Amino acid sequence: MSCAIMQPYLFPYLGYYQLVHSVDNFVFYDDVNFIKRGYINRNNILVNGAAQRFTIPVPGATQNEKINTFDFSSDVRKTLKTIQQSYKRAPYFEPVYELVEEVLTSANRSVPYICQLSIQKVFGYLGLEKNYFISSRLDYDRDIAAADKLIAISKSLECTHYINSPGGVELYQKDYFKERDIELSFIKMNAGEYTQASNEFVPYLSMIDVLMWNSREQVKQLLDQYELF
Repeated sequence: MSCAIMQPYLFPYLGYYQLVHSVDNFVFYDDVNFIKRGYINRNNILVNGAAQRFTIPVPGATQNEKINTFDFSSDVRKTLKTIQQSYKRAPYFEPVYELVEEVLTSANRSVPYICQLSIQKVFGYLGLEKNYFISSRLDYDRDIAAADKLIAISKSLECTHYINSPGGVELYQKDYFKERDIELSFIKMNAGEYTQASNEFVPYLSMIDVLMWNSREQVKQLLDQYELF
């Protein structure tokens, strides 16, 4: 049984979705500190052939408090208008815009809830079932080191294989996990280019961009283009 644990991000890039896709159990790490200027409440979309940042405000956000203590602003009109104007001619605009609008206008404004919704709704749209968990609802020791927390959460879900994003290569050691009966792997995105409106491909945009330009089958093919190391 495999698992991955990541902070909840809002419509993140394809690599995040590949991480979710690669495991049996995915845990939204919502009881760690909020990261300002990260991807919890913002990402990039394609506007006039270039990457442009969109941000959903989180009133009172501070890195001294946990992610699950904050709510998103309910004013998402500017973001929705930008998405609509930028992608209205994209081949899959209508179903994808409807999905994005449903997520961003959710009555529940909790940051982890909406971020989680931006993952779950996409996999639902693709017809793929996943097992999701919320770290704040799991029973594990929160007063131990970062690596030990990941190991404890993995064991709480009876997972023997933990998969981490590439950013963890410098943080976590395979031998350390192995000594504690957990296999540690990292994931690398190998997905190629896809047709966008611009002449030159712009990589690492929000999943919104991937969905706008690709059919469900094409997106599922992109999800499978990764390797573990």
